[in-house]
Amino acid sequence: MGGRAAGVREEERTGGQDVRVVPTPGRRAVLDAQRARGWWESFDRQVEERWEELTELDRVSGDGDFGRNLRSAVRKARARLVGAAPDDVGAVFAAVSAGFLDTGGSSGPLFGMYFREFAKAAGGLPVVGADVLARASRAGADTVQRLGGASVGDKTAVDAMVPAAEALERAVAGGAEVTAALTAAYRAAAAGAHATTGMRARRGRASYVGDAARGVVDPGALAVAWFYERGATAA
Repeated sequence: MGGRAAGVREEERTGGQDVRVVPTPGRRAVLDAQRARGWWESFDRQVEERWEELTELDRVSGDGDFGRNLRSAVRKARARLVGAAPDDVGAVFAAVSAGFLDTGGSSGPLFGMYFREFAKAAGGLPVVGADVLARASRAGADTVQRLGGASVGDKTAVDAMVPAAEALERAVAGGAEVTAALTAAYRAAAAGAHATTGMRARRGRASYVGDAARGVVDPGALAVAWFYERGATAA
């Protein structure tokens, strides 16, 4: 992972928000259904612990409901996974996607469509490699851009989604296995989220508050960084 020894704690700051990666010992070539579920459950716990941070960020630059909506979505995804025993990676993300699509607001459905691309790419596969995750990440980012109308630089979740997809594609081209590829995606997503602190929002309610949104990380982009952070530690 960038030449660093496994198990070394690395800290990056994203607009004042700590985002930490603690790689698991060893490198893993593929992601199975159990670890995919662990990835999601770890992200779920992070949202439960820190959703108020997202709400506060959104209060300054948006509608103030992002953190609450995200928490509601992960709880619905959790309910769909409880008692289930998905035996393929796609089934894990299908349950997650369904939970998000069942959540109100604009962010729930958009993230639901994002995760649906992971479900589609990994559908029926008991294990997936970095190539499948790269295709899913790219398709997810493209879908969110198409449906939400946002581009990189608009101060939205897209500012983390697109760099993550690009990093995964580069990792695959370089022959990286899952652990290294997801770590690269996390770093790119975190950098993209951090970059939103200097942006003037061009879409949504944040675009109406003007410079008040400067210096504040976009909560959607930060959530995407958390997602890939948890993937890097689970894989």
